[in-house]
Amino acid sequence: MAQRKIRNSSSVGTTTSRVTLNPKVARRSFLKLSAATAALTTAAMTTRMTAKAATSAAVKAAYPNSKMVRSICTHCAVGCGINAEVQNGVWVRQEVAQDHPVSRGGYCCKGASAIDMVTSEKRLKNPMKRVNGKWQKISWDTAMDEIASKLTTIRDNDGPDALHLNGSAKVSTEMAYLQRKFAAFWGSNNVDHQARI
Repeated sequence: MAQRKIRNSSSVGTTTSRVTLNPKVARRSFLKLSAATAALTTAAMTTRMTAKAATSAAVKAAYPNSKMVRSICTHCAVGCGINAEVQNGVWVRQEVAQDHPVSRGGYCCKGASAIDMVTSEKRLKNPMKRVNGKWQKISWDTAMDEIASKLTTIRDNDGPDALHLNGSAKVSTEMAYLQRKFAAFWGSNNVDHQARI
């Protein structure tokens, strides 16, 4: 309960006063905040600040001259179906394959975000190296040379089992296969990935 009674004893008798848990927000202040919130919500719902819902024809024609390509999600070995919309060779949108025999019209959160592997703004497109606390782009040749040199040093000093290869939730089944192949050629059995989950 937001209020409690405090009894104070005095020589005349017992008096009762109410104290709120947060004395800075009294009833009048609460009503003012509620009215302001209602006014802002009403203003936000006007036609100037909201957009009309797209019609089904506009949704279908969002990417002109695109084609639907039936594909398989590669994030695990289940093999759920994906209908990928491709425009000029670029994956622009995806839909659930409703008639796919494995997924039967659904897929997990990794499959739903499969398009982010291609279209995400956060996707790295170049090797990055931290220099003096700041990330800098480096060339692919420089990155490969530095990584190969460090891996060779580790293997020469501590043996092939000193290396552990670990994938991520975004590693596809094919990428995990290549990672395991690399570990086998390296001579290490220390490998794991999340494409199997």
